[in-house]
Amino acid sequence: MLADGWVVSDSDLGAVLWERKPPATYQAQIYTYASRLRGHFGDGATITRCGRGYRIERAGARFDLEDFYQLAKEGQSMMGTRDIEGAAVRFRAALDLWSGPTLTGVTDALIDNERSRIDLARMEVLESRIEADLLLGRHHALVGELSQLVGAHPLRETFRAKLMIALHRSDRQAEAFDVFYEGCRLLRDQLGVDPGPALRGAHQVILEEGLEPALPGRGRLMVGA
Repeated sequence: MLADGWVVSDSDLGAVLWERKPPATYQAQIYTYASRLRGHFGDGATITRCGRGYRIERAGARFDLEDFYQLAKEGQSMMGTRDIEGAAVRFRAALDLWSGPTLTGVTDALIDNERSRIDLARMEVLESRIEADLLLGRHHALVGELSQLVGAHPLRETFRAKLMIALHRSDRQAEAFDVFYEGCRLLRDQLGVDPGPALRGAHQVILEEGLEPALPGRGRLMVGA
């Protein structure tokens, strides 16, 4: 399914299934696996032998990753037209498709090839959903979630920037600046770099908004987020 309709060669399948050390009979074993999968798919999808590889065509079968990308795309489009409520719904629906870690029960080779790309896409949609919620004035509810995300990803500036905004709009300006300065310190000490556009942009938003929290639906989109 991850090949998205492309033909995957026997050698690539062997590398993924047997950690790049396939047995001498790997082609026969792949043939057996393909036959078994055809039985599981029924009319939902087809597996076709193409030259020295296989291609899966999903026909009417649904694939959760494709649904995720489609919902994310719709959400981004709605953000562009300022339909923030609709965007938040789409982003949340996309994230709800996740029921646990990505690609469990597969070989390390497949994880190395695919997991980082999929996890990055999920992280970007999560950031977009939080951005939409901030614009809708849900800053109080976001503080706890963002605090956990910053704890788990202390060097990811976008989460830290959004936590700053959520704290500021919850009338907790001193804590927002503490989060900023702590981020600057971590970036200097661990990476030897200055804060990027996301943190600088959040700092500027707080300075420009002053001590009055933004009204729901009228907040600024985060700079660099």
